Amino acid sequence: MTADDRKQRLHRRDRIFLRTAIYFVTTRTNNRSAILATKSVHQAFIRFAEKGPGHGAWIGAYVLMPDHLHVFVGLNDQKIDLPGWMKSLKNALSKGLHFDGISSPHWQKDFFDHVLRSEESYEEKWHYVRENPVRAGPVKRWHDWPFGGEIFDLEYYSE
Repeated sequence: MTADDRKQRLHRRDRIFLRTAIYFVTTRTNNRSAILATKSVHQAFIRFAEKGPGHGAWIGAYVLMPDHLHVFVGLNDQKIDLPGWMKSLKNALSKGLHFDGISSPHWQKDFFDHVLRSEESYEEKWHYVRENPVRAGPVKRWHDWPFGGEIFDLEYYSE
């Protein structure tokens, strides 16, 4: 990935103010296999995220680690629910894994989710999540991890 590709990928889109819930979601690979941190999986993730608004889903910040994924997503629950969205996400990423020659099963059946209650909660969790690659050791600064970023700049909006 070139520096220009990275700048384009990390370029923030329009700020999205959501009245619906913003979820913090973590999912793991089957048997914690280190299969996610690849260019093809990352590209599949970005393609999936960019199509999300048409289905009522906006992905904010995310980190693809070798054996798990952390993602913040705002959902219009009148269009899609979280379990349905997770099934679609896992299917989309499995296409990238198949492209890499990795056969199924790819995923643990369950996932962890937490509904964010405030802007501070989103910011606090994102600061923790983005440091995952640093704590795990592959990079010294989170900016250097090529499998993370932000698709939409989500803003928590309370009525």
